[in-house]
Amino acid sequence: MPHIETTVTGSVARVTLQRPEVRNAFNSAAISELTQAFAELGARSDVRCIVLAAQGSAFCAGADLHWMRSMAEYTHAQNQADAAQLAEMLRAIYTCPKPTVAAIQGDVYAGGIGLVAACDIAVSVDSAQYCLSEVKLGLIPATISPYVVRAMGARAAHRYFLTAERFSAQEALRIGFVHEVVGAAQLESKVGELVQHLQSAGPQAMRICKQLLHDVAEREIEPHLVARTVQGIADIRVSAEGREGLQSFLQKRKPSWLA
Repeated sequence: MPHIETTVTGSVARVTLQRPEVRNAFNSAAISELTQAFAELGARSDVRCIVLAAQGSAFCAGADLHWMRSMAEYTHAQNQADAAQLAEMLRAIYTCPKPTVAAIQGDVYAGGIGLVAACDIAVSVDSAQYCLSEVKLGLIPATISPYVVRAMGARAAHRYFLTAERFSAQEALRIGFVHEVVGAAQLESKVGELVQHLQSAGPQAMRICKQLLHDVAEREIEPHLVARTVQGIADIRVSAEGREGLQSFLQKRKPSWLA
């Protein structure tokens, strides 16, 4: 049985973790399926955005216990290959050219925090609990750290990486790890509202804007970066989509991608 379900409705793709019996924890197969799904959906011209969701009471509880037991017997080389597979999944989600929205319906632990951090936008139910639990197991959240530190900021990461304490959805909102906190009954409507905004943007502009975010986030503002941003706006202004967007605005009509 597949560990995820992928559906496309109109221009919106939905990737749903469907292992509720293990709180949607990762194993090697689930990681492989997620990597493939985001690579394939990111390449589809008919897909405008991707929602990452989950079934059951938890969004993702990190590593599957059976998988963790097998890791205990791994050699250093096997552990390195295993971590590389997880790193590739996170990279595939983070660099996906389509905007991604995490619809968080339940608790998020350990590696699941990395899943949320790799998405562009995160909406959480108010009852969800979050925890970076690795140090309590004598481990560290190494593979997910580049994404999580970007998402919650270094100062919050110092606390929650080191204490491994649980924190609430409201705290996740306060530190900027999630963008919205809603009641369970409002989760889908809030996600749908955000998806509508994402669908209204130019497809090419969206793809280039995501790359721009990656290029400038937390980088020193130096001449090379400034030149990159100047080149970026000049390139898109003369592109077919850029010209169409500007003309449609001036002519007070819908752009071609919404017509």
